[in-house]
Formats: sequence, C-alpha cells, structure tokens
Amino acid sequence: QVQLVESGGGLVQAGGSLRLSCASSGGTFSSYFMGWFRQGPGKERELVATISRFSGTAVYADSVKGRFTISRDNAKKIVALQMNSLKPEDTAVYSCAAAAKGPLTNINEVNYWGEGTRVTVSS
Repeated sequence: QVQLVESGGGLVQAGGSLRLSCASSGGTFSSYFMGWFRQGPGKERELVATISRFSGTAVYADSVKGRFTISRDNAKKIVALQMNSLKPEDTAVYSCAAAAKGPLTNINEVNYWGEGTRVTVSS
C-alpha cells in the first residue's frame, strides 16, 4: 500500500510561485509513474503534469506548459511540482497520484491518491 502526503499549498498573488511536494511511503517509489492532478472550484479533476519512473519523460497540460515543472527524487521518495507565474485560474486542490502502469495520462490509470493541498491564487 502506498501513502502519499502533499505539502506546500497556500495563498499566493498572481505572478507568484509555489512549490508543492508529495512524500511517498510504502511500496517501491521508483516503480510508480507519478503525477499531479488538480480540481478547481466547480470543475472536474484534471491532469496537470506526469513524470515517468526515472524522470525520463514529463508531460504537461497545455495550460501549464512553460510555467510548471514536475520532478522526482527516487532516493527521497518525493515528487515535486514547481509552479511559476501563477494565475487565478490555477486555483485548485492539487493532488499527488501514483500509477503502477504507465505512462500516466488520465485519472483512470491512478492507483493511489494523496488527500490534496489547496492552492489559491489571488488577482
């Protein structure tokens, strides 16, 4: 069983930056494809970014390309999301996700979820 715990959310002004982290325990972290999803107010959960098991491939939603960067440290069992140039439309609960099979491209492929961390971007 894999447990995922996010941290780093908060309130930030538009144009600012935040770094989210997701710590994993249980299971073999390096065997999982990892990703970040978000759910904004009144919206469905959507994929933000995913990363392959050994950081070879990262995929981003068009809405965050060039602003967000996903990374992972298999030794520390952490996946991070660096978010720059934040916009009010980035306001959402961000959740860490792990998938045993990849590449991770959608919600249905996720095996484990974190509880999420809230990001609020003020205009």
